[in-house]
Amino acid sequence: MRRAAVAIAAWLLPIVPSVAAAPPPLRTRNVVLIVSDGLRWQEVFRGPDPALMTEACGGVEEPEALARDFRRSSIEEGRRALLPFLWNVVAQEGQLFGNQTEGSLAHDTNGQDFSYPGYNEMLAGAPDPRIDSNDPNPNPNLTVFEWLSKQPGLEGRVEAYATWSVFDAIFNRERSGLKVCSGWRPAAGCLDASPPMLARLFETSTPFWTDNVWDAFLQAAVLDEVRRNHPRVLFVGYGETDDWAHLGRYDLLLRSAHAMDRFVAELWDAMQAMPEYKDQTTFLVTADHGRGQGLEDWKEHGNDTPGSSEIWIAALGPDTPAWGERRIAAPVTQSQIAATVAALLGYDYRSASPSAAPPLQDVIAPRPR
Repeated sequence: MRRAAVAIAAWLLPIVPSVAAAPPPLRTRNVVLIVSDGLRWQEVFRGPDPALMTEACGGVEEPEALARDFRRSSIEEGRRALLPFLWNVVAQEGQLFGNQTEGSLAHDTNGQDFSYPGYNEMLAGAPDPRIDSNDPNPNPNLTVFEWLSKQPGLEGRVEAYATWSVFDAIFNRERSGLKVCSGWRPAAGCLDASPPMLARLFETSTPFWTDNVWDAFLQAAVLDEVRRNHPRVLFVGYGETDDWAHLGRYDLLLRSAHAMDRFVAELWDAMQAMPEYKDQTTFLVTADHGRGQGLEDWKEHGNDTPGSSEIWIAALGPDTPAWGERRIAAPVTQSQIAATVAALLGYDYRSASPSAAPPLQDVIAPRPR
């Protein structure tokens, strides 16, 4: 009997190290997906383009003031002046993909290279040729946000806030039942409990774009919602970086990009100050499409404008190794974002949507506790 017990113990010994070496569980309990519409990787990684910081090529009204605020003697200093949170925090504590100059390739796969197809690919994990315009047609695809909202513990905790009114259709608000707050006239319940002044600003301000509210208004609404209701999965979509580029205002593009970076920092700091979020929240920050290059094509994008499929992706959170600016041979794609959002929370989105691309494994590597 004793010999049998010894033999069993000897047989069990080899499996003990493998059990002990099991990776720790993910610490992420909340995910925030943030998009700066149409912000090029060139500005993110190279900083402001001096050739466009002029009245002739960039529609700049005060070139000297713009140069004082953002022009620096090196690319590294310029991009840090433009996007200080991205380069002082994310690049030190997280990861960035998409510096095409260094061979870090990030791109969409939808072949359209404009907003609705990009957001669908990002949120559903795969392109859909049926989505070939920005018309507000209800999205036929299951987004990762809709799917997560049906998972135990996440019911009523998955939300989307965006400046562009078409997000009601992109998230298919009526079918999904998600809380989607977008545009100048957000759905009922979005501003009901907000400070009266914020609701009044939405109601009385003169829109510059009829379908896109100011980023600053959206930021106030997002911060208020986070502090009151503590959503666990949150989409935040800023739109001004795309709109000012289309209007040929490089000065306002840079200033809105700088403001977006400040908004992301403000949201990160606010959430890190709350016990519901501190050290258990991951941010993913990206763009829905790229843009063209040169003195004119930076204003436009689409499949007839070279460079429009090129994007960038940033990640910051407790399960993302601090590998900084990535220089990898294999490209990453917009379609990987959906499964990444789910995987960070411990879910396999591809079990519901097999056509979705796999998650970005490099940003999901549990750190030792």
